[in-house]
Amino acid sequence: MNQLCTPGVSIALIEDFDVAWAGGFGVQRRGTERSVSADTLFQAASVSKPVFALAVMRLAKSRKIDIDVDVNRYLTTWRIPDSGEWSPRVTLRQLLSHTAGTTVHGFEGYPTTALRPTPNEILNGIPPANNLAIVVDAIPGLQARYSGGGTTIAQQVVTDVSGQPLPELMRELVLDPLGMTRSTFEQPLPAWFAQYAAVAHSWNGEPVHGGWHVYPEMAAAGLWTTARDLARLGVELMRILRGDASSLGLDRDAISEMLRPQLPDQRVGQEFWGLGWLCNGDGDAFRFGHGGRNNGYVSVITLLPMRGQGAVVLLNSNRGFPLRGEIVAAIGRQYGWPAVGKEQTIAPMSSHVNYAGIYCDPLGFTFHVTQTEQGLLLKFGDQMAIFLRPIARMEFVAGALDFQVRFAASEDNSIISMTVIQGERVITATRQ
Repeated sequence: MNQLCTPGVSIALIEDFDVAWAGGFGVQRRGTERSVSADTLFQAASVSKPVFALAVMRLAKSRKIDIDVDVNRYLTTWRIPDSGEWSPRVTLRQLLSHTAGTTVHGFEGYPTTALRPTPNEILNGIPPANNLAIVVDAIPGLQARYSGGGTTIAQQVVTDVSGQPLPELMRELVLDPLGMTRSTFEQPLPAWFAQYAAVAHSWNGEPVHGGWHVYPEMAAAGLWTTARDLARLGVELMRILRGDASSLGLDRDAISEMLRPQLPDQRVGQEFWGLGWLCNGDGDAFRFGHGGRNNGYVSVITLLPMRGQGAVVLLNSNRGFPLRGEIVAAIGRQYGWPAVGKEQTIAPMSSHVNYAGIYCDPLGFTFHVTQTEQGLLLKFGDQMAIFLRPIARMEFVAGALDFQVRFAASEDNSIISMTVIQGERVITATRQ
């Protein structure tokens, strides 16, 4: 937590279809003594999306909405714009599964003192909105591409259909039935909730001015919740899948529908987007969940329905992203979760491979790599050298940064190049 400028972490563990433990570490604001607990509020960021999807499924079950109908039939205050002479047909199923071809990946939020846009200004990308216009620039139903903009269109659909503000609708359809009394979609955060909220912290560990940003894109990023409340939601969904009755008003078929592939080329066992949920694995190893990152907050919920296990991790720091993954991996090891995909664990340093050298890419980026018994030191420009630990023979990661390095070797085992990955930036550099 100190290494990643993360003052506070809240965690809830699910075991045997129940919340087995919940607690907190650190403080709500750097430099203060107010402790984080399992009931401290954090912004859930994109974990808002699957919670919102549950409300859509309830509206569909009551036949107030059809998730396979063109949403322009429901929209009254805004319509999906044409692209030249082409008018896209988009459904709620596609919007919830990120297959609608919509733009705008995510949202930055607004300082508490800043002017905030209306829903139409967000959808149209008009100031004071700080996002581009949300449009359809790919044929719906052909591919999955993450889009918070698509979830924002879905938000407009349900508010137009219901005639209710989204926070009120979410409390009625999801939060109150599940007893999530310390959760809300209200933006800005009301004073009663604010007294229990962890403050957001920027990349350098400083508290965000005003405490946090406001997200009028509520369905995509606006949920405030606690680790205990979010775990309670996860428990309820896994019990429904087990066949138990639920106060949520959804049965096993409805939840199973949310957790199946939505495109013909998607397969169970591989990673795919369901309706609001990211799914992976098969059989006993099947899991679903979602991660999130708002300005100053990081979150994740992971659920293994066949085993009745899971976890929720909430942090109040931009830098906490790697820590979130390490905590979930540690919980998985402790509770015997089956592995899905490639686990990022520390591997022994190979003594038979020489990684050291100077690596350059065609644009002039130059990296200097030196080798130690424990790992590698990478130097770029006048920056301090970064320590890289091995997670595989040809793969290394930086513990405190979103930074990975992958090496490529010739047939004689000599390193010929390395690929540097930082966020969405990928640089391939050749050994000199």
